[in-house]
Amino acid sequence: MTTFHIQTETAPVIVSLPALPPMSREEFLEFCQANEPLRIERAATGEVEIMPPAFSDTGNRNFNIAVQLGIWTEQDGTGLGFDSSAGFTLPNGAMRSPDASWIKRARWNQLSEDEQASFAPICPDFVVELQSKSDALAQLPKIFGLEPRPSRATF
Repeated sequence: MTTFHIQTETAPVIVSLPALPPMSREEFLEFCQANEPLRIERAATGEVEIMPPAFSDTGNRNFNIAVQLGIWTEQDGTGLGFDSSAGFTLPNGAMRSPDASWIKRARWNQLSEDEQASFAPICPDFVVELQSKSDALAQLPKIFGLEPRPSRATF
């Protein structure tokens, strides 16, 4: 069964399509390309999550984080920074687009050109995810397949 979670301003709308099996990696890539204006992610369970564009204040905060990460990435020189439009296929099969992320250059260079030019099969070394009003803080680490951590930064 394919399930779509469509995030609205207040709560997700869930659409289940029991006749459709979960999409393969290639089918999911085609689905994302066919619906390019949408922000689409996929959970490890195969559930497709469609989110509206970020609100303006969130976009501003996200921009400032990306700028800071970009400056640090250029100064450090050991890795590459990515913005919120980059999607990564995680080891658990989920495809996620963190608000900002960073990957060590040596790990990135181990990927083929085709892997780099798609939803790269790699988990970033560093991830920033902004918590919006509709996000539950406890859920954010689980989205990325991580164990919850006690520290929290506020921007």
